[in-house]
Order: sequence, then structure tokens, then C-alpha cells
Amino acid sequence: MTQTDVLIVGAGAAGLFCAGVAAQQGLQVLLLDHSPKVAEKIRISGGGRSNFTNKDIDPRAPHKHFLGENPPFARSALSRYTATDFMGLMDKHGVAFHEKHKGQLFCDRSAQDLIDMLLRECEAGAMGGAVTRWQPCSLQSLQFSDARAHGYTAQTSQGEVQARAVVVATGGLSIPKIGATDLGYRLASQFGLQVVTPRPALVPLTFAASDWQPFAAMAGLSQSVEISTGMGKQRPVFEEDLLFTHRGLSGPAVLQISSYWQPGTPIQLNLAPGHDLNAALLEAKQHSKKHVANALAAWLPARLADTWVARDSAWQRSLPDTPDKALHTLARSLGEWSLTPAGTEGYAKAEVTAGGVDTRELSQQTMESRQPGLYFIGEVVDITGWLGGYNFQWAWSSAHACATGLAQRLKPL
Repeated sequence: MTQTDVLIVGAGAAGLFCAGVAAQQGLQVLLLDHSPKVAEKIRISGGGRSNFTNKDIDPRAPHKHFLGENPPFARSALSRYTATDFMGLMDKHGVAFHEKHKGQLFCDRSAQDLIDMLLRECEAGAMGGAVTRWQPCSLQSLQFSDARAHGYTAQTSQGEVQARAVVVATGGLSIPKIGATDLGYRLASQFGLQVVTPRPALVPLTFAASDWQPFAAMAGLSQSVEISTGMGKQRPVFEEDLLFTHRGLSGPAVLQISSYWQPGTPIQLNLAPGHDLNAALLEAKQHSKKHVANALAAWLPARLADTWVARDSAWQRSLPDTPDKALHTLARSLGEWSLTPAGTEGYAKAEVTAGGVDTRELSQQTMESRQPGLYFIGEVVDITGWLGGYNFQWAWSSAHACATGLAQRLKPL
């Protein structure tokens, strides 16, 4: 039997960071993961360079960049361990990074540099603290007994473990090919904690084959767009790149809006943001004899212009031969394209999982649940960030809050 202060289940971003911080505050930590590879999601993220945070996060207003049933829950953790704090850690370890787009920070060389940094942090225990890592090792069962100093007994594939506290950092259901499971949700349910129904987020959208047939030929085409969904003041709007695929739409714009999209509702696209196409086409008509598609190529990719005008014979003429009304209809169709997805590409292509352990079950200061000594951090919690480093920052911030809370709870005993 192995005895430890803290058992952390999941050696991803949140679990690794929590282990290192807890050990540096004097705790004995056992970190286990059923995968033989450590932090595989970090390794493959950001094209292999890991978009590890976003310097534009406003910790005081998490609702700007995070969603869930209660985004303000994240305020405490995000405020106490910020993007600047994590950048300082990167600097301390000599891991070079750069800003790529809209505050998104990436490793200069490789995501492996970030993983190696987290492993070094786990080796830097203090005051008798240390991290032991078991991989591959699966958690088979977890039981609680408040009558014992070690309140939890875990059966694992490497033997029995007794722990004073347990941290669940198992992530979500996204990207099952690298080992994603529903273990975190099952553990929450086992101890009577509510779980907000998980769903794929930051995921490509798909359309019925018959509806998508006119656009399938544009697969591979990228275009900057404005995209939105929903109604009223809560209607999110993003201006990012869109990517046409054989089955639907992807790219940053679509991944962002997918987290807000509700099945059965349309999305709205402006394919030429920043341009008044109606005025531009009428102006071009005064001095150009180009065909409409060729004229549109001044503002849109030629392949998109060709595909679009093919949808209506009234647009398949030269500018002088096209009635103003037809040009107006064309401009409006490009600026107000409304279409209803049939679904998403699912967890296989989703970057994160929305939903998760209900924040009403957790302390925003420590991430401890109503079940004494049981903590939940990172993606398994019902806090989901935008594309662009926000989810990794939630992993770091929630892990740090948890490790600090563990030290305060366990060290005096």
C-alpha cells in the first residue's frame, strides 16, 4: 500500500502543474495517468508549439472569454494566478515564446519545452514535498472514509493508494485517440456531485450533404469572415478566418462560434467584413465591363466568387448587364449568409469539452468540492474558454488555486 498526501488523477496540463505547485509547498503527491505519454494534449496543441495562454485575458471579467453556466466562478482563480504569472515561469525556465495573434502566446521551438518545464517543476519539491508519477496507471476505484487520517482509498493498476485528498484533473471527452475518457464525470457522479451535460466545443460544424453540395467544391478555401449566432445582446460575434471543408465549415471563426451554437439554430456569416459590397459593386458598374464574378474577386477569393455567382443566373453577367437590384441581392447574400448546421464533427475533432462538473459544487477559492478532500480542476469543470490559449490558462489558474488550497488544508495536520 502507498500512502500520500495528495492523489492527482490525470497528468495533463492542470494535473502536472498542480502536482508541481503542491510539492513545492511541502506536500507528498502521487500523480497517475492511464496513458503512457505525459501531457499529450499539450504536445499536439497549437500545431506542436502549444498556445499556452493569452495575455489579453481580463481576470476581472471572465464572462468575456469563458462560458459555462457560471463563468464568474473563474474570477478568483484567474485573478490569483494570471497569464503574466505563467509567462514569468516560462522566463524563469528559459522557455522562449512569442505572440502570434490577438494575444495568443506560443512556444518558439516546441510544445515539448513546455512539458519539460512542467516536469522540472514537479522535480523541484520543497520542505519535504515531492511528486511521484505512475504512468501508465489506471484508477480502478475510489472510496472515501472520513474515519481515517488518509480519507481516500484508491485501487489502481499499480496497487492500493491511501490519500488525504484527491484531485481530479482528467480533462474532457475531446480527442479520444489520445486517451480522453469520462472518468472525471463518473467520479463526480459517484460522490453525488452534479455534472452539466458535456458537449463538444471549439469544433468544426457540419451540414446535410444535400445542403452542402453547392459549397463542397470550396474545400480547403480560407477567408476572413464575421460570424455570429443567437439573438439579442448575448449574441457573440467573432471576426476570424473561416475554412471550407468537404462536410462543412472549420477554421478559427467556426471553432469560436461552435461553443455558443445551439442545435437547430442558424449561424450568420458576413463573407466580406469591412466592405460595403452593394456600394462597391454599383461603383464598379459605372466604369467596368467585368463579369460579376471577376469584379467580386477584388474582395473575395476567386473560387468563392465563382461558386457564389453560380447560384443565380441573374449574377452570371457582366456588370453593365446586371440590374442594380440583382447586385443588391448578391451583396446582401454575401453579407448576411444564414445557414443551419446539421451538427458538429464531435469529440474526435473538438479541441475542448464544454460542460462538466457544476461550479456550484466547488469552492472558487480552492476548487474543493462539497465532498470533503475531493477537488476538480481544468477542463473537467464547467468552465470553457475561447480558442487562443484561454483554456490552458484556466488549467494553470485552477491548478494553482487547488494546490494552494491543498497546502493550507493539509500542512497543519
